[in-house]
Amino acid sequence: MTSGFQAAAPLGSSGNGRRPAEGHPGEAELAELHSAAQRIAANVERVLVGKPEVVRIALVTLLAEGHLLVEDVPGVGKTSLAKALARSIDCSVSRIQFTPDLLPSDITGVSIFNRQENEFEFRPGPVFANIVVGDEINRASPKTQSALLECMEERQVTVDGRTHPLHAPFMVIATQNPVEMEGTYALPEAQRDRFTARVSIGYPDPQAELAMVDGHAGRDPLAELRPVSDAAQVRTLLSTVRRVLMSPDVRRYAVELVSATRRLPELRLGASPRATLQLVQAARAHAALAGRDFVVPDDVQAVAIPVLAHRLVLTPEAQASRRSPADLVRGLLHQVPVPQGAGAQRPTEPAEWLRDLRGANPAGPQQQRTT
Repeated sequence: MTSGFQAAAPLGSSGNGRRPAEGHPGEAELAELHSAAQRIAANVERVLVGKPEVVRIALVTLLAEGHLLVEDVPGVGKTSLAKALARSIDCSVSRIQFTPDLLPSDITGVSIFNRQENEFEFRPGPVFANIVVGDEINRASPKTQSALLECMEERQVTVDGRTHPLHAPFMVIATQNPVEMEGTYALPEAQRDRFTARVSIGYPDPQAELAMVDGHAGRDPLAELRPVSDAAQVRTLLSTVRRVLMSPDVRRYAVELVSATRRLPELRLGASPRATLQLVQAARAHAALAGRDFVVPDDVQAVAIPVLAHRLVLTPEAQASRRSPADLVRGLLHQVPVPQGAGAQRPTEPAEWLRDLRGANPAGPQQQRTT
């Protein structure tokens, strides 16, 4: 088995004998991405102990230019994950505490009349930041939640007929608690579809919880975090991910996987075409984190559940039989034929991925060993 941050073939080779197209990322660019991801993940791991898979999906979402929904029970570190990732990057960060009395203008901003200039001027809201942390997003009304629809999809805000762009990188990290549902508003399908991925942190194992207790004794690791990257470098990394090669066979595999969700009898609503686009971009980010300039089917499979599961709406019968969207996506991964000769390899174990990320391979991407 190979490490997730090692190249599957010499750079410049697509793994099936074809040369990548002109302009695809080279060794130096992938090495820079590897180094930056290593620093960011190690920083986040100082706060969120023992959750390498969650850290991986958060980084994939950032590099895929998407948005992350963190859903879990109270006290497992949802807000800490969001704040740790935000503080690891030296860029503008804002936090919005979603409450029932929050108004859309409290998020997007408002036009105020300036008596001296005798005209209206726009006062930007907290959404005008590189990373926006939305705490307990399901506690705000649907009217307020909808203020994020245009921001998340089009990277712009329209107020009083005027459009204001949001500068890259732009990422919304929202948290919600699925247990305390009294007085909350479930996210509508259109809102959930804007989130590239959803993760659940879960409880730590005893060893990780003991390390957390020792690490938080008398100090707050979150308050001690310092930026290890900046907005300019993140924009460079995003450009690198966009140029990762994806062969027609792998693209077709991603489309077939999403299309299969629309034919499942257990679902009232399958994944949308937007889900296809975000699955492809997340697979590119996963491949880049693995040190490859091309995507293999394993990259698509590795991000399929976080990207697709939260978009699926079960039928009442499926809910009564306790089927979960994640189970359905997992079943499709075994049913949809995987393209042959596309450089398929065994999936990377999260522990190996984190071990490489935190310094087992400090020199950057290396050539992958064959299994």
